[in-house]
Amino acid sequence: MLDTYLIITVVVLALCFDFINGFHDTANAIATCVSTRAIRPGVAIIGSAVLNFIGAMISTGVAKTIGGDIVTSATMINELVIISGLCGAIIWNLLTWYIGMPSSSSHALIGGMVGAVLFSVGLAALNGLGILKIILSLIISPVAAIAIGYITMTILFRICRRFKPAKVNTTANHLQVVSAALMAFSHGSNDAQKSMGIITLALLSGGVIDTLEVPTIVKFLCAAAMALGTSFGGWKIIRTVGGKIFKMKPIHGFAADLNSAIVIFSATLLHLPVSTTHVVSGSIMGVGAAQRVKAVHWSVARQMVAAWVMTIPCTAIMGAIAYAALSWIMSLAG
Repeated sequence: MLDTYLIITVVVLALCFDFINGFHDTANAIATCVSTRAIRPGVAIIGSAVLNFIGAMISTGVAKTIGGDIVTSATMINELVIISGLCGAIIWNLLTWYIGMPSSSSHALIGGMVGAVLFSVGLAALNGLGILKIILSLIISPVAAIAIGYITMTILFRICRRFKPAKVNTTANHLQVVSAALMAFSHGSNDAQKSMGIITLALLSGGVIDTLEVPTIVKFLCAAAMALGTSFGGWKIIRTVGGKIFKMKPIHGFAADLNSAIVIFSATLLHLPVSTTHVVSGSIMGVGAAQRVKAVHWSVARQMVAAWVMTIPCTAIMGAIAYAALSWIMSLAG
């Protein structure tokens, strides 16, 4: 009976994580189009929520990576470990959302899980190669976004220089509606799968399912939780991502959104989890640098990078503390 309650707790916490991820990362999908006034904020949020849901339903490859590559075997951990990892990630996401600092939900989830597993079972339970693959994808993706964003913006400058600025901005405003939609779709296709993977891992660990295949109901619930969270928005982070890194015009917003969508969806097709926050911020930095290197507010960028670097170790500590606290509470109850 206790195992059943623990599995239910994992599902509830994972859906809470998805919900928080949704409003935490709304900024990533719509910050550029809102800051350039291409789309009204209310319309952008509703559209993003719908496209997040659709994107989350198309694939489970990333979910299998999350569920299968963090631990050596599902039999080596229990639901309490997973609950602790989720608690660490959720606390960090709420903290960074409160102060308006863009932070990676992906890093938070990986860090929380690693800390909980390491403290509870030990190093042998961690899948070193799998974790290395996940971390490399999280590190390489924003670097790729900066480089490709720079190239994309340079190409657009060469194409647009023969046209009047007013014509370019008007056209880019219309195109940004499409690029923002692609961004929201790709965000759902990658981010919602992380909670799917955690829930599936818990079901496998608890003996509810026999293989690491994501049940349809889990896909639907995670997609719905992220879409609902997205509909609430995250205005503090929207202001940071949309305006403090680089003062964007419609052409910059279009380039950043298109670039981010391509990088994120490519990762989804490769079954690799990436941080939407990192990719979008990297795209904006690359696009801004193509305009003029000094146009990018690198001091803000450094603060964001510092938060990214801190996320995994901080959430790992939080995951370990959560496991110690929950174990103590359960020992008192038992």
